Amino acid sequence: MGQVGNGPGITWYDVLGVLPGASAEQVQRQYELKAGLVRPEIVAGAASPVVAAAGRARDILDAASGVLADPVNRARYDEAVGMRRSGGGLTRPPSFPSEPATDRFDAGFTGKAGEELLGGLLMLTDWLTPHPGPPRKVAVPDLRGLFYSVCLGLTGKLGLRVTAVRLTEHPMPVDGLVVDHSPRAAARARWGSALTVQVWHPPVRSPGGSTRRD
Repeated sequence: MGQVGNGPGITWYDVLGVLPGASAEQVQRQYELKAGLVRPEIVAGAASPVVAAAGRARDILDAASGVLADPVNRARYDEAVGMRRSGGGLTRPPSFPSEPATDRFDAGFTGKAGEELLGGLLMLTDWLTPHPGPPRKVAVPDLRGLFYSVCLGLTGKLGLRVTAVRLTEHPMPVDGLVVDHSPRAAARARWGSALTVQVWHPPVRSPGGSTRRD
C-alpha cells in the first residue's frame, strides 16, 4: 500500500493503495483492480457477512475514486488534509486533521451513504492523534470492508496485534477483504492487545472454470 509521509491517519490514497503523486491513470487502475475483487458476481454464493463486507468495500472504493479521480476534488482534499499547501505543491502532512465534523472534507460525497463512509473514516483521525506516549487504551475502528493490507497499516498505528483467520479454503493470491473482527468496532482495547480479523479471499477457479467454494 502507498504510504503518505510519516504522519498518522488513513487517507483515500491508503484505501486505493496509491501515492499522493499518482497519475489519474494509476488511480483508475488501482480502483479497477480492487473493485474487481469484490464484484457482486465474485461474491455470489458467499456467506452473508462476506456479501455485506464486499458491498461496503465497493462503497468505500467508489468514495475514494470520487475524490482522487476528479482533479478539483483531489486538489481540495490534498489541501484539506495537509498534503498540499494553498497555491503550492504536495507536501508531507505533519498529522491527519482531527476534525470529523468539518465540512472541509465533503469533496465527492453525496447522500447518506457517502456521509456515513466519510464520517467513519475521518473518526479514525481522533483515535490516531499523536500522544506523548502510547495511550493505555484505543478505540477499535470498524475495519469491515477494508482490504487486509489497509487493515494492517491502520491497526499497526493503533498498536494492535492482528491475528488473521482465513475464511477461504482455496484463496486466490490477492489482497483479502476484512469481513469481521473481534473485539468489535468501538470497543476499547489495550495498546498492544490482539485483534482477530476474519479475512475473505476470492476462491480460485477449477480447471473447468467453476469457482471452488469452501
